[in-house]
Amino acid sequence: MSNNLILASPNQNRPAFWKQGLSGFVSTTLVIDGLDALLDNIARIKPEVMLLDFDLLKLDELNRAASLNKLCMATKVIVLSGGISENVEWDLLKIGVRGCCPSDIKPQFIKQVVMSVQKGELWIRRTLTGRLIDELGKTTKNKAYIASFDLLNNLTQREFDIAARVGNGENNKEIARSCVITERTVKAHLTEIYKKLGVANRLNLALTLLADKR
Repeated sequence: MSNNLILASPNQNRPAFWKQGLSGFVSTTLVIDGLDALLDNIARIKPEVMLLDFDLLKLDELNRAASLNKLCMATKVIVLSGGISENVEWDLLKIGVRGCCPSDIKPQFIKQVVMSVQKGELWIRRTLTGRLIDELGKTTKNKAYIASFDLLNNLTQREFDIAARVGNGENNKEIARSCVITERTVKAHLTEIYKKLGVANRLNLALTLLADKR
């Protein structure tokens, strides 16, 4: 596995810790003390994903929003912190950050976070999922979602039942138990559902169902 990944922090020990769980990734560690320097390196390296220490953002609070917006236009940003409030995490997501997790995350889990974000998923605390769906649901006139509404009619009854359960927040294990099928079968159905609707993940599926009037 070869990936263009940046680990950015004002503290040299944290990137070294994160790197323990990133075997197989080609990564660049940046120990820097400002967002201007980070932006310069992003422009030069053009990484796909960046693990960004929240302490680096705190060093430049006045320009944080504008700088983060520029960063998120160029790469997929995951912020690691010692603990931020739900409101701060929400603000980061609105700017374009793709994920937030603890800076002391166990190394064996950090690869899972990076790979999920690479695939277009968000890595956020569960309490923000409903809030995000409600917020985005207010703008479901977006053409991309409108175009997918009619595609719901292409789902089989079983596929629609599983999609509806995803929309209600059930995980694969809960869906399998309710439908009396295996989790492997649930995953197979979801793959087909995503393909038929042209969506990439559970969040986009939930948004499509939110706008449907059935």
